[in-house]
Amino acid sequence: MTTVAAYAAPAAKAPLERTTIERREVGEFDVLIDIKFAGICHSDIHQAREGWGEALFPMVPGHEIAGVVSEVGTGVTKYQVGDRVGVGCLVDSCRTCENCRAGLEQHCLNGGIGPTYNAIGRDGTPNHGGYSQKIVVDENFVVRIPDGLSLDVAAPLLCAGITTYSPLKHWGAGPGKRVAVVGLGGLGHMAVKIAHALGAEVTVLSQSLRKKDDGLKLGADHYYATSDEKTFQELAGSFDLIVSTVSAPLDFGAYLSLVKTGGALVNVGAPEEPVALNLFSLIGGNKTLAGSMIGGIAETQEMLDFCAEHGLGAEIELIAAHEINDAYERVLASDVRYRFVIDTATI
Repeated sequence: MTTVAAYAAPAAKAPLERTTIERREVGEFDVLIDIKFAGICHSDIHQAREGWGEALFPMVPGHEIAGVVSEVGTGVTKYQVGDRVGVGCLVDSCRTCENCRAGLEQHCLNGGIGPTYNAIGRDGTPNHGGYSQKIVVDENFVVRIPDGLSLDVAAPLLCAGITTYSPLKHWGAGPGKRVAVVGLGGLGHMAVKIAHALGAEVTVLSQSLRKKDDGLKLGADHYYATSDEKTFQELAGSFDLIVSTVSAPLDFGAYLSLVKTGGALVNVGAPEEPVALNLFSLIGGNKTLAGSMIGGIAETQEMLDFCAEHGLGAEIELIAAHEINDAYERVLASDVRYRFVIDTATI
């Protein structure tokens, strides 16, 4: 076991504090990664504050991890010391079920061991995330960060990037398609960048026009305020695909009214509260209301290669580890443009 410094939530809703954790020894197929940067995802806050239900404590959050390989197991063939790598929301899966064999490890049918943190690993000990100095991960759940991406702006791609890339690809965003992104935050700003790079006509739907200039610079063609009732009248039946990135309940009837016949509204945000839906808003127009959760390991690598090819990194605010608790409050207040990233050298 190796002792490393980390920041952990000692209990639900408690401020994160500096501590030490134990990382397992490097096994035959393991990679030891010196973490350089770790993004702060809204889901870190949901879990550290038990917004999604009972959680495991002490908890070291973080599933947007970028670093450098410092040791490899004797059986490792994919990586070597010095490689630039990333780890996202998964560090394991059963690897044998139908979904795992299809490259959909995020939907493992024998789940429970896979999440990067707030889970019990295969060895029976708690998984700890990226708010730490080092992590040991099986090589099959590590991805390569292309040279075209700096590690700090690449870190958020391991969640925010794949969470938006996967549904945009699955639902056919591209030339000739009109795509709307609900919310311009950590997820939304990457959705705009990726949808634009895929060739779609991109519209941002945000509560206000406060971030309009940013949205247009990021690649949006249009920007509308959802607080203006005229927006829903003007854009009725406009979009082939809407990707909602917000973590608050929506009026699904209103947003489905913006979807074309046969189109889809896909949710990647995960509100803590239940949502209501009048099914007539789906039946009329043969519309789809769907969800999407990250992507498999192969698709995550595909996303990183795509982002490197198109020069797409996250827009970040680099912080020191002692600023994590303040950053959490600022995320909740939508006061970040657009992703906090921890410089783990400060842990």
